[in-house]
Amino acid sequence: MDPWLVWLIVAGALAVAEIFTLTAALGILGAAAAVTAGTAALGLPPPLQFVVFAVLAAVSLLFVRPATVRRLGGPPAEPFGVDALVGRPARVVSEVTGAGGRVRIGGEEWTARAYDEALVIPPGATVDVMEIDGATAVVYPRE
Repeated sequence: MDPWLVWLIVAGALAVAEIFTLTAALGILGAAAAVTAGTAALGLPPPLQFVVFAVLAAVSLLFVRPATVRRLGGPPAEPFGVDALVGRPARVVSEVTGAGGRVRIGGEEWTARAYDEALVIPPGATVDVMEIDGATAVVYPRE
């Protein structure tokens, strides 16, 4: 069997394995094997084929994979769900204390409690959402 064909089979197997693992590492190794298959088809001796594969694989895994993982696997750019409510202003609907109350965040009414249990926030006051604890907004009055 020709060496280029062996490298091509290895490249195909690594590409298929990458589809199932989605690690970016196996795909990069598959690309290095495909390039090595090209050098083998040009008549490069087998020891140099291994050198080409090793250099391509090492350089790609050290420089290309981290950039790929950062781009594809990074956290979402903006928070969503209840995490998106933290930091938003809210209007107090009914008095908010450390024990409870109601606020309107955007167009929705939420149960709320004061961040500082000693605070009593009157209706109509503007507060900031400090955190969401279950279905309760923990709020602090704006100064």
